[in-house]
Amino acid sequence: MFSSFPLNANVNEHIDMNEFYFESIDGGYINLGDFIGRPILITNTASNCGFTRQYSELQKLHDDFSESGLLVLAIPSQDFFQEFNDNYKVKEFCNTNFSLTLPMTTITKVKGSNAHPLFKWLADEHNFRPVWNFNKVLLNKDGNFVASFGAFTNPNSRKIRSKILDLLKN
Repeated sequence: MFSSFPLNANVNEHIDMNEFYFESIDGGYINLGDFIGRPILITNTASNCGFTRQYSELQKLHDDFSESGLLVLAIPSQDFFQEFNDNYKVKEFCNTNFSLTLPMTTITKVKGSNAHPLFKWLADEHNFRPVWNFNKVLLNKDGNFVASFGAFTNPNSRKIRSKILDLLKN
């Protein structure tokens, strides 16, 4: 996996979102720096979780707000042992069951010492560590951390939608 992480980052230092790359499940890479100027909702996902129905809710957010600028990014992870071990199976499952069109990464580590650099940054600088599947983090148009939400928070809840609308207005 191609990614880099600024080793000298600290809480007061602005993070360059160009530092964070993910492999796309569709091939190629997703560079978060390409989305500067757009709010981003990132969710660690799993195909075989009780919260998997939230894929429909994430797709609804994508449908409702992507043209206004929101990026909804699904990051499948096997860290909680509820994801397939094959990217093709993940993609097929999501296409067949949820007709997903939102961007999705390949299966990615989101916790521990081998976590993707974005998740290491979120843990180190913002104390955000996914404790289960379908944890969500919202970044503003500059890539700054805004809020995090647990698995029980529906992606289309008033709490999340209102924050997204505020970010899209500003």
